[in-house]
Amino acid sequence: MNSVDALMRQAVSENVFPGGRLLVSQAGKIVFNEAYGLANTFTGQAVTRDTIYDLASLTKPLATTLAVMLLIQDAKLRLDQTLSSIISELSNTPKADIEIRHLLTHTSGLPDYRPYYIDISQLPVEHRKNALREKLISEPLISAIGKKTLYSDIGFMLLEWVIERISGAGLSDFVKEKIYDPMKIKDLFFIVHDRCIPNRNYAATELCPWRQILLNGRVHDDNAYVMGGVAGHAGLFGSPESVHAILLELLKTFHGKASKRIFDSDLVKSFLFKTDMQERTLGFDVPSPTGSSCGELFSRESTVGHLGFTGTSFWMDLQQQVIVILLTNRVHPSRNNEQIKKFRPVIHNQVLKQLRQLSPM
Repeated sequence: MNSVDALMRQAVSENVFPGGRLLVSQAGKIVFNEAYGLANTFTGQAVTRDTIYDLASLTKPLATTLAVMLLIQDAKLRLDQTLSSIISELSNTPKADIEIRHLLTHTSGLPDYRPYYIDISQLPVEHRKNALREKLISEPLISAIGKKTLYSDIGFMLLEWVIERISGAGLSDFVKEKIYDPMKIKDLFFIVHDRCIPNRNYAATELCPWRQILLNGRVHDDNAYVMGGVAGHAGLFGSPESVHAILLELLKTFHGKASKRIFDSDLVKSFLFKTDMQERTLGFDVPSPTGSSCGELFSRESTVGHLGFTGTSFWMDLQQQVIVILLTNRVHPSRNNEQIKKFRPVIHNQVLKQLRQLSPM
């Protein structure tokens, strides 16, 4: 994997990102796991095997979607269940008939993003979550339910509310107790109200314009931050090893070889397979027909993944049993650095080429 290593070093030298981690596994075996560059350019702190990243939107598949999956598995929730049957506050709104399936596949008709934090950040901390949910209640649809695919943070904010309403627990506590702890995963967690675990090597993200601080051990996403750091669309922090542990369990479960027996195999298959009726799977992204960030060598019909705004991503080929996890802090010190868009397909193509030379798939 020398050429993969060289590409990562080149990316750091060309300021694609200050630092990063790349982990690759095939058939359950980690074949590449290295650290590069700086976690913090101001202090010179290096990225190490202990560096923790703000996973941003990887929260959607690795926390929110898995929580929904467990609630369905326990017969406490259904994919065709409507929001109004769970959250009474939405009963007399256009969102009443949105189903859980619509939220997971981003076909709810909701907009992609709203800067709720601008108003809410002015409120006392204890009032912010309720204030944000008032905005969710009043947020109008921008298209008919189930008719158009539009990636939506707002839909996953509603899913967090669903999880909380049904389980009686916050998203952070629910996934920790039901998924991460049983799997003995310590390095996937939310940082609640800036109470980060001390003495950890966090990859710094942005010099935040409105918070006027360097974000280090604080959630980057503005809306997640004003909600106290826990949200359905963002807020999760973690290491590539912990992300891999979750993905490998899903992969094993998909192939009927689960080791932890947390998820039902048929249910996992229903979430990870894309039907002809939808552009995305349930809670996961799939490769774009052209120009996908996972390159051209992942199986188009059996690959799932997700990207995170901070410079994080994972792609998992269910057929070839390949997992590639790339965690970077490309938004450090500014989100204006978008070179990673060109780099992602290049590094994924090279990883697959190297794997095929090592052991033809």
